[in-house]
Amino acid sequence: MEIASLLVLPAKFLPLILVFLISATTTTITSCAVTTMAAKKPPRLVTKLIHRDSILSPYYNASATISDRATQAIQRDKTRIAHLKAAATRNSFSDIRGDYDIRGDIVPDDTGSVFFVNISVGDPPVPQLVVMDTGSSLFWIMCLPCTGSCDNSMAIFDPSKSSSFSPYPCPCDDLGTCDEDAQQCTYYIEYGDGTETSGIYAYEELTFVTADEGRITLSNMLFACGHVINNLRGQARGVLGLGPNSTSVAMQVSNKFSYCIGNISDPEYTYDQLILGDSAIMNGSSTQLDVYNGFYYLTLQGISFGGRKLEIDPQVFQRNEEGAGGVIIDSGRTITSLVGDAFQPLKDEVTDYIDGLKLEKTSELPLCYKGIISQDLKDFPKVTFHFAGADLDLSAVNMFHMIDVDIFCLFIEPINGDTPGGATTGSSFPNDDADQDLDQQRP
Repeated sequence: MEIASLLVLPAKFLPLILVFLISATTTTITSCAVTTMAAKKPPRLVTKLIHRDSILSPYYNASATISDRATQAIQRDKTRIAHLKAAATRNSFSDIRGDYDIRGDIVPDDTGSVFFVNISVGDPPVPQLVVMDTGSSLFWIMCLPCTGSCDNSMAIFDPSKSSSFSPYPCPCDDLGTCDEDAQQCTYYIEYGDGTETSGIYAYEELTFVTADEGRITLSNMLFACGHVINNLRGQARGVLGLGPNSTSVAMQVSNKFSYCIGNISDPEYTYDQLILGDSAIMNGSSTQLDVYNGFYYLTLQGISFGGRKLEIDPQVFQRNEEGAGGVIIDSGRTITSLVGDAFQPLKDEVTDYIDGLKLEKTSELPLCYKGIISQDLKDFPKVTFHFAGADLDLSAVNMFHMIDVDIFCLFIEPINGDTPGGATTGSSFPNDDADQDLDQQRP
């Protein structure tokens, strides 16, 4: 199996940078080999990521309280983990079936999504708000004519009005099914929640707004134009898949992408970024990240609390023969999950240390306290996640979040080992003080 890589670096104003290096030998990590048209790609493209609770988000609610935002984040996580569990019983998004249709395991409903990206499509460019997802590998948007659950509140892309639009012609290779009459390659995706999209593959210009408010246009980019959309809710116009399949925008731009996540609990924090391209600075130690069923897996070997290794059997972090378990990175989650045999020792240490604070019972999270993180956890011990070849140190602000003005909770929860990712790292974890280089390696 081919190996991808992950890099975590500190930055002066961007607390977390995750860089994924995807092998340039796409045929060894994907079942879909496609033809891409030659186009000059930028060495580095930096565009804004929009957290759903950010002031830049269409979902931003100025009257929402800390409690409101926390409750919504927890509910989104429950939806996401339900679909991860469903993935254990079927092939993942990156697996293409014999009829070349795709079964997706992510949640396309953007009410359950965490990060969005604004991408303009075509010439002239038409802005499209799409969900960023590391668990899928296709970029698709709504296109006219559009039938089904097509939201007309925002402009739907009309390929007939774009001078740069070019359908992907037959033969389709491994990409999709050939429409013999139109001589175009078609696609069909069914997601785990019943959402469906179908249409055609095409080449088009994609324009990104850069972090400094400039513009970068990429030509001849493969994407999917969705003409039939069923059971999709929310305001997003599609999904930006950044998985290891050769159809993903990340693979088309280069063999590397990163995303930088700051303080997601602050709606006015607008510096989250998505970076595509080769010009990433890599420092620090490295650990192997391998690709399996469209997910990025890390090798977690143990956890320490205050410098003392917890008694956890490393086997609890391993992926089994059925594909369940293991440790994945998921941009669609906020909360980090650990299998019970790993969570319980960590929980015991946390409860012993915070013995003086009043426990608050909630139905949503396993460990909550009356207090304020910045005041009551100033001297909280460092927690270290030991990956193969790299240690990741976590502080109290990485592990706990305020769910009300005077209540904070551990944003790590127990999970059964029957999911792809018996441990799952959410977007709130880690936050700062991260300096890890998970460099490219091979077994």
